[in-house]
Amino acid sequence: MRSKVLITGATGGLGKAFAVECARRGWDLFLTDLHQEKLEILAAGLKRAYGVGVVCRACDLTDPVSRAGLFQFIRSGRTRFRGLINVAGGDFEGLFREREPDQLRTILRLNIEATLEVTHALLEWTDPIEPFRIITVSSLAAFFPMPVKATYAASKRFLLDFSLALRDEVERLGATVTVLCPAGLPTNDICIEAIEAQGLLGHLTTQNIGQVAARTVDHALKGHAVYVPGFLNRSMLLLSRLVPAASISTLIGRRWRAAHRHRADAAVNVSGALLHRDGKADRSSLHEDSLVGV
Repeated sequence: MRSKVLITGATGGLGKAFAVECARRGWDLFLTDLHQEKLEILAAGLKRAYGVGVVCRACDLTDPVSRAGLFQFIRSGRTRFRGLINVAGGDFEGLFREREPDQLRTILRLNIEATLEVTHALLEWTDPIEPFRIITVSSLAAFFPMPVKATYAASKRFLLDFSLALRDEVERLGATVTVLCPAGLPTNDICIEAIEAQGLLGHLTTQNIGQVAARTVDHALKGHAVYVPGFLNRSMLLLSRLVPAASISTLIGRRWRAAHRHRADAAVNVSGALLHRDGKADRSSLHEDSLVGV
């Protein structure tokens, strides 16, 4: 049995791009996400297009019982891994005081707790011959305090620091850890709306998902520690080191609050259009918080 690459959040935009990129390179895959049906559709397409082996298993990574079931499934199949790509992550955007405690806990469980447990488990099941590569998706937000996304940005900072420390620990075992820190990625409708709300800067800092996945894998194979896609994003990161963190937080807060208001106004306009067309509108669906992909 050939060793596999495990990808969490595999049916989302970035997870799917990583799955395609790994399959294109001829690597067998183990895919996990919330919905088995979506996983099986993706697996069938990858098998047909690239002739690789694909195993899929649905798992709610925010649930410890579901995670335990995933690990037992892997253990019973005696699967070995050549790589791990931690993509699954999320956010409930908005002011911290307006978030429900369950929403905050979900961010921490998915972005931090699940990533730690999956990484820890797979280090026990590495291929004894192939070098083991870990890619963890953090965010450009990891480098900045971010009002309106305070918990999310802090969780991504945790992933960055954890990954750099883990990199040193596993290096002597022949393993590498690479942290991907992208800015905007059009991974789903909500992310696209957020990019649009930021105007020109949002578009300038947004990267093509397929290119990001391919280049991230290249960086991982070369053993690089951190990859920030996009010249403009890397330039902003360098320039930000000259500015006090408190000032950066103020500037980012102004931009995110403006973007947040823009999205709220757009939702109201859509609600009005629906009301005019149908005589009624389901306002709860227009303003419902959603778990946002990375």
